Amino acid sequence: MIAFIHNLVVKAVKRRFKKNRDKPRNKLSVEVKNIEVSISHSISEVFFILIGVVSAGFGLKGFLLPNSFIDGGAMGISLLISETTGFSLSVLIIIVNLPFIILGYSNIGKQFAIKSILAIIALALTVHFIPYPLITSDKLLIAVFGGFFLGGGIGMAIRGGAVIDGTEVLAIYLSKKTGLTIGDIILIGNVIIFSFGAYILSIEVALYAMLTYMAAAKTVDFIIEGVEEYTSITIISSQSEKIRLMITESLGRGVTVYAGKGGFGKKGVDLTDFDILYTIVTRLEIAKIKTEIDKIDEDAFIIMNSIKDTKGGMIKKRPLK
Repeated sequence: MIAFIHNLVVKAVKRRFKKNRDKPRNKLSVEVKNIEVSISHSISEVFFILIGVVSAGFGLKGFLLPNSFIDGGAMGISLLISETTGFSLSVLIIIVNLPFIILGYSNIGKQFAIKSILAIIALALTVHFIPYPLITSDKLLIAVFGGFFLGGGIGMAIRGGAVIDGTEVLAIYLSKKTGLTIGDIILIGNVIIFSFGAYILSIEVALYAMLTYMAAAKTVDFIIEGVEEYTSITIISSQSEKIRLMITESLGRGVTVYAGKGGFGKKGVDLTDFDILYTIVTRLEIAKIKTEIDKIDEDAFIIMNSIKDTKGGMIKKRPLK
């Protein structure tokens, strides 16, 4: 369905530009390509946000709300106020998140703020109108799977360039103003929320809320960082050409080659030139590539770093002939 809508829009754009004979062909083709890319990305972002809204709504109405559970962040504040005052959660979701979205407008951008407020309104309407069924009354299942679906919704919305829980916007802003990290600020905020939950509701509810928050946070990380966790590997070796061939031909991975120089030369002595290899593998392939490197050069200098996500290039293993 998404591909079908995308093709219809692209064809309409191309017909529109064909009518304009004044612009040079190269410039026209570039404009058409740019619009096509923008449309494709916009459709994907809308899809992610809609899936996120539906998932978060399911986590709220199918698990948390009917059982008087709360979560962390702006959603936790909304749930806590709703539980204690009886005020509509749909309205509270918008009211509580609105200051964070205004902050995001001034610090992140207009497009982010517009997408986020639309996503939050969509979530509020979903919670209010869609009759999700009650899934379970088991407290452990509620905490784990309620957090899972809520975190999945938050993660999908972030993949679409929006937020349905605005506390991360505040955390990013405060981290620039203070010496605290984003994680520290989120943790402090949630400790305050859970403390109020323990005082107003019960300690048991607050403890289950912590479990819900951990399940949601792990799900968000899983969705944003991807199913596969990638590791970047930098290799410095006198046998760089043999290692390059091993990575490309035996492992089927892409390699970027940098020109480098040794830094241990004394003053007046020419530095040694060598190639620096850079490649990306999944965490399951680390042991194999280290073994193959040791077969070629046991003294090779290897640097490994975890990376969040990748796009383009030869990330997926290509078929070997």
